[in-house]
Amino acid sequence: MPIYILFSTLTDEGRKTIKNNPERIKEVDKEIEQMGAKVLAQFALLGMYDFITIVESPDNETIARVSIELGSRGTVQLMTLAATPVFEFIEKMEGTSLFTGDIKKSTVPPPEYEEKMI
Repeated sequence: MPIYILFSTLTDEGRKTIKNNPERIKEVDKEIEQMGAKVLAQFALLGMYDFITIVESPDNETIARVSIELGSRGTVQLMTLAATPVFEFIEKMEGTSLFTGDIKKSTVPPPEYEEKMI
């Protein structure tokens, strides 16, 4: 299933919400799942963004719905990016020959990547 990265910046209202109810973060994760996506990992950040969330979603439309729904609440601003695991990227770069049209197809990570995958 496709993976997406959500960079989140809390608004003033969002910071108040988290300060008063830190468990709200877990509630939002459950809401994301109700919209058809799944939170794989989430980290609080220092710097330009407050959170990074790694999400699995069946398609772009589902993750767009998640982003619009969360952003429309006025508590967070999101930047959503599609992500490709490095082993898949490498396979796609190596797997196509301009001369033969030969394409390798594999969605199983090689052993050296398994421990790095979420």
